[in-house]
Amino acid sequence: MDNQNPVMAADKADRNDIIIKTSVIGILTNVLLAAFKAAIGLAANSIAVTLDAVNNLSDALSSVITIAGTKLAGKLPDKEHPFGYGRIEYLSALVVAGIVLYAGITAAVESVKKMISPEVPDYSVTALIIIGAAVVVKIILGRFVKAQGERVNSGSLVASGSDALFDAVLSLSVLISAILFIATGISLEAYVGAVISGFIIKSGIDMIRDTLDEILGKRMDKETSRQLKSLLSDEPEVRGAHDLVIYNYGPDKDLASVHLELPDTMSVKEVDSLTRRLEMKVFKATGIILAAVGVYSYNTEDSVAARVRVDVTKLVLAHEWALQLHGFYLDETAKIMRFDVVMSFDIPHKEGVRILQEEMRAAYPQYDIQIVPDVDLSD
Repeated sequence: MDNQNPVMAADKADRNDIIIKTSVIGILTNVLLAAFKAAIGLAANSIAVTLDAVNNLSDALSSVITIAGTKLAGKLPDKEHPFGYGRIEYLSALVVAGIVLYAGITAAVESVKKMISPEVPDYSVTALIIIGAAVVVKIILGRFVKAQGERVNSGSLVASGSDALFDAVLSLSVLISAILFIATGISLEAYVGAVISGFIIKSGIDMIRDTLDEILGKRMDKETSRQLKSLLSDEPEVRGAHDLVIYNYGPDKDLASVHLELPDTMSVKEVDSLTRRLEMKVFKATGIILAAVGVYSYNTEDSVAARVRVDVTKLVLAHEWALQLHGFYLDETAKIMRFDVVMSFDIPHKEGVRILQEEMRAAYPQYDIQIVPDVDLSD
């Protein structure tokens, strides 16, 4: 399967354009908001408004890094990196998260200083109107950026959109504290700043955790797993699709491998035709490249094998940590019984195989028992 399919290349170009244009809108909006808020914060001697301005600047910087990451991730595959540069997007998202975390920590430090040495703010009606307008702008920007991120599967844009919506809530808290000060004379500036910094820090930590999950590799979502297995198992020759693994090389850059249970009467020619047909079917339906297909054979004419399979399945699945048995084949002539067992993470695979080997040898001493442990990779 060609990684540079023309349709995919066009979709990728559109995706990059959307990310870049959305990020530019975010940069311009956040720079303008930061400028207005900084002016208000300095004029009104308000730490909360000033920190809100700094937060807007960090959002603008995040968008710049998103653009840079998208540009670098869009480089074509080469000899040194045959799967392309898509994972750079995850690294750029990690940098964005680091900037957000740093901004939060800096804001916390400044807020504590203001608690120790408080200063009285001086708000004007114009300042309040601008802060209120900033809340509305941030809500509109956040919804737009997040929707665009979900549309093109960009973790950086989704994170930026969510952060913008959250910023709107923080700006609203600044507005409320300002109105409260004008009405009562009670200044909550430093404390509101501390709350803002706490939320910013939490947002940065959450973004780092989510990005690290992508880099380390996380469990395939149920919907994708079930869709792929359904596409494969719909073929009349396929009795089951197992050991499905997705290899991710960046947003929308997925390769997969799988094992199929096929009748022991199929020829290599027939298997070759089937796998090629499935590769195209999966690619057209999901955009995922089925890069490797392994094969299990199952007994088609041996009634003894069918009975033994039922009994062995009952014995194996009696253990809570044994989640599934597949790939069963009984070679009556060579006296070999082989199968795979998907084991949970509650037991070391070596220990699970030892337990099952002992039970199988006791129940079927006439066979050479071959058990392969499988990781619980997908639903």
